[in-house]
Amino acid sequence: MKLTVVTSNRYKAEEVAAFFWGILDVEHIDLECPEYRHDDVGEIARQKAEYAFNALKKPLIVDDTGLYINALNGFPGPYASYVFHTIGNEGIGALLKEKSDKTAYFETAVAYAEEGGIRVFTGRLEGMIVAPRGSGGFGYDPIFEWGDMTLAELPLTEKCVISHRARALLAFRDWIVSAR
Repeated sequence: MKLTVVTSNRYKAEEVAAFFWGILDVEHIDLECPEYRHDDVGEIARQKAEYAFNALKKPLIVDDTGLYINALNGFPGPYASYVFHTIGNEGIGALLKEKSDKTAYFETAVAYAEEGGIRVFTGRLEGMIVAPRGSGGFGYDPIFEWGDMTLAELPLTEKCVISHRARALLAFRDWIVSAR
């Protein structure tokens, strides 16, 4: 089966391709989807999948991810991309400078769209916000620690097994394998 991954982020597409290596034939299409607003990343992913499917008319997946920092009442949540592009990892560090609670979690929703409708699968990864470490990954990976390593310090093959996106993709993979 061919799986089309719709994202403007080539790193996400590489992560998905690595996850499905040997299972599905992954194609990447860089299609700019509108930036939908909602408190639920699952609903944002659903809306993006509907838009992409209407544009491409083929089975596909899209995703949306939020970063939820407990000391900041869940900020930036589903607005993680906007916050990253405006204040970046340094800005997040500054917001947490005087906070003792550095716990956070990522939540990713993967939406699969086909002629028969849209299904949403979610994954969550608990961790801590730390000073930047590592040279791999993208986005918040250098400041998000899971275990004793940041996501930027993990090899891509390991990140593809434990990440929030991997957990959502695993739920999708389990469903797609059983549905076919």
